Amino acid sequence: MVVRKTKKVNKYRAHTTHGGGHRKKRRGAGSRGGRGNAGSGKRAGHKKRQHLTGKQGFRPRRTIETIKSINVSYFTAVKVESLVAEGIAKKEGNTHIIDLAKLNVQKLLGTGKTSVALKLTVAHASASAIEKVKAAGGDVTIGKKEVTKPVETKESA
Repeated sequence: MVVRKTKKVNKYRAHTTHGGGHRKKRRGAGSRGGRGNAGSGKRAGHKKRQHLTGKQGFRPRRTIETIKSINVSYFTAVKVESLVAEGIAKKEGNTHIIDLAKLNVQKLLGTGKTSVALKLTVAHASASAIEKVKAAGGDVTIGKKEVTKPVETKESA
């Protein structure tokens, strides 16, 4: 192995930047806008880094549950008749019976109006949605009524 006897700086004597490119490049941290995260977002063309300004924590995608919701305004007279034709809804007298689980909907929200008398079964519903459906002459059943079989016990003789 070759041992360098003279210092490398001697090679760079009379060369202004000692191999550092242009003379402005190897000055202090001012040439890069400060040290660390200083200056991020304070100059044109710079954007703040996302991990410093928001999105704290970690939650795997598999644990996020999305609740599909629908508004009262969805149930127009034309739409309800098309649901009856498709077999999703039933008509008994003047009232239409719809199970929103068949539409893959978990929550009923109260935006808009409906003039159709509806009997809806849904897992969750807002107070304003229930009020609007009842005002139109309908009813909202919250949660499914699960039919459970009575537990059979073995009697010992």
